[in-house]
Amino acid sequence: MLSKSLAIKVLNEALATGGDYAEIYVEKTVSSSILLENGVVESSAKPQLFGVGIRILNGVRSVYGYTSDVSAKSLLQLAHQLAASYSEERKITVASIAKQRVKAVNKVDDPCIDTPFSEKIALLKEASEIIRSVDPRLVRIQTIFMDTYRDIEIYNAEGETGKLFVTNEQRGRLVLVAVAAEGNDIQSYFSGPGRADGWHYFKNELNWRRIARETGEKAIMMLSAKECPSGRFPVVITNGWGGVLFHEACGHPLEASSTAKGLSVFSNSIGKQIASPIVSAYDDGSLPNEWGSNNIDTEGVPCQKNQLIKDGICVGFMVDRLNGRRINMAPNGTSRRQNYQFEPTSRMSNTYIAAGKDNPEDIIKDTKLGIYVTNFGGGSVDPVTGEFNFSASEAYIIRDGKVCEPVKGCTLIGKGSEVLMNIDRVGNDLCLGQGNCGAASGLIPVNVGQPTIRLKEITVGGRGGKLE
Repeated sequence: MLSKSLAIKVLNEALATGGDYAEIYVEKTVSSSILLENGVVESSAKPQLFGVGIRILNGVRSVYGYTSDVSAKSLLQLAHQLAASYSEERKITVASIAKQRVKAVNKVDDPCIDTPFSEKIALLKEASEIIRSVDPRLVRIQTIFMDTYRDIEIYNAEGETGKLFVTNEQRGRLVLVAVAAEGNDIQSYFSGPGRADGWHYFKNELNWRRIARETGEKAIMMLSAKECPSGRFPVVITNGWGGVLFHEACGHPLEASSTAKGLSVFSNSIGKQIASPIVSAYDDGSLPNEWGSNNIDTEGVPCQKNQLIKDGICVGFMVDRLNGRRINMAPNGTSRRQNYQFEPTSRMSNTYIAAGKDNPEDIIKDTKLGIYVTNFGGGSVDPVTGEFNFSASEAYIIRDGKVCEPVKGCTLIGKGSEVLMNIDRVGNDLCLGQGNCGAASGLIPVNVGQPTIRLKEITVGGRGGKLE
C-alpha cells in the first residue's frame, strides 16, 4: 500500500528531532453487516476504511497521529508535525527497509467478505425461524452477521535498517438476540459465536441451528425465573463465557498499560502469589483461527502464548513496546488497536484460566447450597482497586448438589484479587467465548475463557431474600 521509498522518507522525517523509534501503520479494511429484524432484512452495509497512523517514541514518551490522506505530501507533513514534539539531535537515519517473514496463525481460504449477501441472508432467515418456532412469547428476534477483512502494513525503525511487516486479519461473527415477553415481564438472551475463519466454518462447522434454538429457549426460561437471593455463599461459574469475570476483574489489571504506571492492583506482583495454587492463566494470541488471534500484533511482534499466572504466582504481564520500556520488559505480541485512528497499547487476545483436574459434574455435586452462573450481562471494574460488580443474565440455585430453579437479578460483587484467591475447584472442561473489549486503543475482538470453576465464597446481590 505504501512504497518502501516513501516509507523511508516518512520514517526519517519522524526521527529528525531525536526519536529513538518510529512506526507507520497502514490499514485498509472492508467490513460488512446484515441485520434481520423478525426475519426481515432491516439493514445491510459494506463500508471501507483506509488510513495511516504514525507514532514516534523517545524513551518513555510517545506521540501519535493519523490521517486518511495517504499522499506523500500528507504523510510527510504529519511526520513533521509529530516530530515537533521533540527537540533533540537526530539519533537514527533509516537507509533501507527489510521485509520480515510473518507466520500465518489464521489461515483462511474462503473469506466471509466474499460470500454473497444472499447466502448470508438465507442463513439468518433460517436461524430466525428456528428461534421463532420455540414459543409464541418471543416477540422480537434479531439475527445478525458481521465480518471484516483487513490488510495491514507496518513499517518501523529503531536503527538504520527498518522493518516491514505485511499481514491480514479476517473475522466473522453470528449474533442472535431473542426477546420474550409475558405480561409486564420482558427477558432477553444473546448468543454471539465468532471466529477468525472463513464462511465454511459458519455454514458447515458451527452448529448454529442448535445455538438458535437454545437462544430462544433461554429467553423463555427466564420468564419463569425468581429473584436471586443475596448474601455470601459459594458460586460455580460455567466454562467458556464465564471467563468474562476473569477478563474484566483480573485480565485488565495484568495489562502493562496499567501495571507499568502503577495503576493496577497487580502492578508489583511478579513472583508473588495472587491466586489460589490451583489457578494458572494465559493470554494466547497464537491459537489458530480463534476470535482473538492474529498473526502479529499491531507493532509487528509475533503473537504468542504468554503465561500470566502459574500455580497461583504472577509470572507475567501483557506487554507492549512503550509500557515495556517503563518496566524493562520485552514486548510479547499483545499490542493491539481498533484501527489506524488509535495508538496501540497492551491488550488481551484469548485470555483464559487453564484447565484443572476436576470433573465439572463433581464440582456441582460437592456444592450443597450456592449459585450456578452460566452467562453474564454487563458489569463494571476499577482496575486500580480490582473492585467489580457483574450481573448474571442466566443463573440457577444449587441445592444439595443439584442445579435447580433459574433466578434473575443476580449480581456478583467483589475484588479481582479476592476472586483469584477464592477459587477452590477448577474443572477440566476449558472452552472459550467471544466478545468485544473496549479500552484506550478502541474496541477489539477478544476471547474469554475458563473451565468450570467454583468460588468458595463471594458476595451475591439480589432481591430474593435469603438463600435456602
